[in-house]
Amino acid sequence: MKRMNSMRTALTGAAALLAVGGLLLAPAQAAFALPAGPVGAAAPAEVRAGDPAAYRVVVFVEEYGQAVLGESGESPRAVRARYLAPHLDFRLDAWAAEHDADPVFRAQNVPTEWSVQQVKEEYGFASVRFTEFWGGGVSQEVWYTVRLSDLKIVELNDQPAF
Repeated sequence: MKRMNSMRTALTGAAALLAVGGLLLAPAQAAFALPAGPVGAAAPAEVRAGDPAAYRVVVFVEEYGQAVLGESGESPRAVRARYLAPHLDFRLDAWAAEHDADPVFRAQNVPTEWSVQQVKEEYGFASVRFTEFWGGGVSQEVWYTVRLSDLKIVELNDQPAF
């Protein structure tokens, strides 16, 4: 339990340093919206400044979406290699082959909007709910597990890992 508190303190301190540096414009307890990237019509996701795992998922999804759309000069595989644990990247290739869809978005295209929420944190991992919104009011949840020590995404499922 003490380890979690010290980790939270360290992460809160890091967020405060970023805020002082002008990278975060909101206080640590306030929500802020990330600037809309060139990922199609994707709306910015709301993330709490104290939730680095949720922020990491947003950054990954924005960069990955740009790569899928061919707007970044980088391949989706290269983006996945930077953010995902190797075993997860390997499993996503298998998922894509089995379902004939993008393994991150779980669909044939990039969602039009999304929201992100860090739901749980324990034993050095955070569970992040990523909700994708598609045209016609359809939505889908994808759950990410992020290792807090290095913010590496280690799991991605249609249901929460824990």
